[in-house]
Amino acid sequence: MSTAIILVFALLLDAALGEPKWLWDRLPHPAVLMGRAVSALDRTLNTERAPLLSGLLTLALLMGGAYLIGWALTFLGSIFQVIIVAILLAQRSLVQHVAAVASGLRVSLGDGRRAVSMIVSRDTTNTDASSTARAAIESAAENLSDGVIAPAFWFLIGGLPALMVYKIVNTADSMIAYRTPKYEKFGKAAAYMDDAMNLIPARLTCLLIAVPAGLARQWPAIGRDARKHRSPNAGWPEAAMARAIGVALAGPRAYNGEMQQFPWVGEDGKRTLGPRDIDAALSQLWRAWGIMLGLTFLLALLGTT
Repeated sequence: MSTAIILVFALLLDAALGEPKWLWDRLPHPAVLMGRAVSALDRTLNTERAPLLSGLLTLALLMGGAYLIGWALTFLGSIFQVIIVAILLAQRSLVQHVAAVASGLRVSLGDGRRAVSMIVSRDTTNTDASSTARAAIESAAENLSDGVIAPAFWFLIGGLPALMVYKIVNTADSMIAYRTPKYEKFGKAAAYMDDAMNLIPARLTCLLIAVPAGLARQWPAIGRDARKHRSPNAGWPEAAMARAIGVALAGPRAYNGEMQQFPWVGEDGKRTLGPRDIDAALSQLWRAWGIMLGLTFLLALLGTT
């Protein structure tokens, strides 16, 4: 099978099955194994001596190991590649986690807060219903890029080796790229590499949300909104999502008990949000996924990858 055909089947398999609990209760998920690798190198190499160089060495070891594992897995054949790629995609699990926030809010604010705390790093202890819904929608947009479009993109570019490299970089970024005394320098290489590898996928995700929503002519405005975001990449899918469903995203929120005044993305959108707005975001996730599937199928027909 070509790379594109493998990806088509993997996208469909992930959408159909997601993350089977019965399987991952018995076996460690690849994301867990990647996390263990990052943690092991963090414990071993993250010292006060030359933290920038240690972080760079950590990243090089992780990327090199991921590439070799990806290369070795290609010899298992196309069917196994379909399964592996499906495992490393996250469309269905993303939808399920975000939908759980809407379901929770329909029961009580506490249930909504508990559900959203599973998918965001911000402090959700005292969030109101609108902030809880907003966090879920932002997570939906950002993780569509990080968990679906970017892995698919890198698999199309370089097969399993490139996909594995992307996933380990993304994992390292989520674990060690913090602006704290321990990680400020050590995690810098991972942070920059993650930004670089998400540069194109984030903007592609933005397009996949914007085009079916009829926002192609608003691209300059979406770009202005995206550049308000603290992240060089996450702002793009969030800006498209904000305009696609008519809401304001980002804005003030609490981290580690402290309120931080971030600018609004899509500031003209409504700011009182609820479960229906989450439902609207979920529809956008499936539209973007469907277009990605269609484009991949077209590539398969053309035989370009």
